[in-house]
Amino acid sequence: MARNVRFIDPFEPVHIRRLVGEFGSPLLIVDCERIRAQFRKLTRVLPGVDLHYALKPLPHAAAVRTVIEAGGFLDLATTGEVQLAASLAVAPERCIHTHPIKTERDIRNALHFGVRTFVADNADEVKKFAHFTDRAELLLRTSFRSPGAVCDLSRKFGCDPAEVLELARLAADLGIAVRGLSFHVGSQAPDSAKHVEAIEACARLLLAARREKLGVLDTLDIGGGFPIRYLQNAQEIGSFCAPIRAALARLPKRLRIIAEPGRFIVGPAAIGVASVMGRARREGRWWYYLDDGLYGSYSGQLYDHAHYPIEALRTAGERSPCVLAGPTCDSIDVIAENVLLPQLRCGDLIIGRAMGAYTWASASEFNFFPKATVVSVNARAGDTGSV
Repeated sequence: MARNVRFIDPFEPVHIRRLVGEFGSPLLIVDCERIRAQFRKLTRVLPGVDLHYALKPLPHAAAVRTVIEAGGFLDLATTGEVQLAASLAVAPERCIHTHPIKTERDIRNALHFGVRTFVADNADEVKKFAHFTDRAELLLRTSFRSPGAVCDLSRKFGCDPAEVLELARLAADLGIAVRGLSFHVGSQAPDSAKHVEAIEACARLLLAARREKLGVLDTLDIGGGFPIRYLQNAQEIGSFCAPIRAALARLPKRLRIIAEPGRFIVGPAAIGVASVMGRARREGRWWYYLDDGLYGSYSGQLYDHAHYPIEALRTAGERSPCVLAGPTCDSIDVIAENVLLPQLRCGDLIIGRAMGAYTWASASEFNFFPKATVVSVNARAGDTGSV
């Protein structure tokens, strides 16, 4: 369920309590103004780069609309994401389809919507486009392993750089237009050194492909991976992107550069709100059982290796180590241990910060506990009203 209301700052305790009073808990509160702020921040440090929001971290209509209205583009990867974009009347020319492995149904659905640019990283995938040469063009995805990233996406996708020209030759033989190259060095990268390495390698590959006249070759997709802060610090985005910006400045001016930010755009723009539904004293510590947990919005701790800043809205009282557990009957459903909190009662609220990415999106309804209700606020730039 998605609701839209308007507040000045929905992360303030008074507004959090107000929203819970109206919509119940658990909640995921998405602040569209914070999405706009993150988008503007990345635009400033990567001028001239077309930002294609990757829907995967938060495939929610409010996030998609906010990015499009801010002048952004979309990175789609599945038929479901294509359908969401279509339902919001997004112009298909503002979208690319970047999943390297697709069924023919995925391709046909995206083409029917109007997407033209796709990604492939091996010969079998290139051949899937032999029947669509009049409507589709390819970015060839190259692998640059990044063990330092929290999620090394080049382990699963991308061809070896040495294979790029052979793939481009295959596409040319089949009459498939090659628009350029793409890469993704991984999510939550500690620094941008791998981005710079990949940009420089792709520049050499594009030059070699142009010499052989293997396609239009006017686009480079530099992926995402731009870090945000959770419990651990992350490099400030201006410092992170400065080497990337310098590397891009050395590329030919006619080259279109696109990026696929996801987490950076929506991660800081949402908080999770859960209620204490019960408590028990075990081995000298309070265990607080919440109505959200690892199978719900905190699923990112399992799938995304993220640990969110957590706090209680109740601040009075001496703090002591406690355990926060989710609602399901599974023993693995424990959010955090040894969290310093004041003594809580049933109904008290627990807030998880920076929970916009890979939380609600990967949540389940295991044990028939419902997913959090999504409440979007400040959905239009300049909104300052309240309900």
